[in-house]
Amino acid sequence: MPISLTDRAVAQLARYLAKRGQGVGVRLGVKTTGCSGMAYTLEYVDSVEDEDMVLEAPGVKVIVDPKSFVYLDGTELDFAREGLNEGFKFNNPKERDRCGCGESFRV
Repeated sequence: MPISLTDRAVAQLARYLAKRGQGVGVRLGVKTTGCSGMAYTLEYVDSVEDEDMVLEAPGVKVIVDPKSFVYLDGTELDFAREGLNEGFKFNNPKERDRCGCGESFRV
């Protein structure tokens, strides 16, 4: 799989999808924003577009649009808990710089 998910990420996504009770999977993407230029996005998907790539992880479908895939190819999605904070982490080998607040990145 060109985009990989850790077991922790798969388990957390499966929990979120089960709690939501509908949808076909989650969409990973990027958008233009922030001081470094781009930010990662993660959202529920209720329908898949013809041009979307659908990647199968155990129990979770990951949908990526072709424009985002260029930036996400080779990325690993993880779920981490650090102290009182928890969240998804994008480990992207193409990332060259990240802004000080951690909200955006540059390739």
